[in-house]
Amino acid sequence: MSTDVISGETRKPLALIAGPTASGKSALALRFADTLAAGGRRGVIVNADSAQVYADLRVLSARPSPEEEARAEHRLFGAWDGSQTCSAAEWAEAAKREIAAIQCAGNVPILVGGTGLYIRTLLDGIAPIPAISDHVRDAVRAMPTPDAYAELALEDPASHARLDPGDSQRISRALEVVRATGLTLGDWQQRREGGIGEAVSLNPVILLPEREWLYARCDARFVHMLDEGAVAEVEALLARNLDPDLPVMRAIGVREIAGWLRGEWSREEAIAKGQQATRNYAKRQYTWLRHQPPADWPRVESAGDALAVLA
Repeated sequence: MSTDVISGETRKPLALIAGPTASGKSALALRFADTLAAGGRRGVIVNADSAQVYADLRVLSARPSPEEEARAEHRLFGAWDGSQTCSAAEWAEAAKREIAAIQCAGNVPILVGGTGLYIRTLLDGIAPIPAISDHVRDAVRAMPTPDAYAELALEDPASHARLDPGDSQRISRALEVVRATGLTLGDWQQRREGGIGEAVSLNPVILLPEREWLYARCDARFVHMLDEGAVAEVEALLARNLDPDLPVMRAIGVREIAGWLRGEWSREEAIAKGQQATRNYAKRQYTWLRHQPPADWPRVESAGDALAVLA
């Protein structure tokens, strides 16, 4: 990796490894850190996964193990307590600070994750949408999803065309924004600010392995999680009596294991539900990463090819 000099300004390097869950991103990041070390440079791995930010989810979020974290410095893993919500804007501000500190020390930040909203917010910035008043938000979120989707077709046709009819959270968000501000989400997104994409020398790679291989890894990993402490993690979360709408309580595996612990279904059913939820999530990430990032970001199937791009 090298720095860029544009208009007299030096842009420092930022490596980015993106990919769906279970694609091997964490292992690839460690291999790349080893490659940098062999060349006399130090890589520091920075988390860009919205589940791995929570301290309560080491196992269920497939965070790097303590042994892996000892091989290279890791930042923003387990940095938020489960009682908190780590928004894309909050994460991006924290990531900016970490990346700047790593670069100022002469090291290479290696951004790793599959949360597209996090990555996009960091690089492109965030739309300065004003806070939505409670009465607008409450009125919109009280609407049945089909009704809200129909209203969205009239008030924000672009969002209506883009969103799935069952995506209640995003439908409500788009509708409340246009009703509260008079501008659509698309209008606001044209006003993004605060991104670092133009200030760094970005070296991205997107890891998109063969789908059936990926889904098989998703299935095997969920079973492995149950054997490695996921049940104890869920028991600890349930004991805290946290708000069920918090992100940590909606993480893949929490609801499925909690239902088993409450006797609502069997262990085998919990595994099947968790595997299906993981595959569905991987499919959504795969689709987003294939189509949404810039076309010139390399998409590769294997870790070896990804390492060649990064190096």
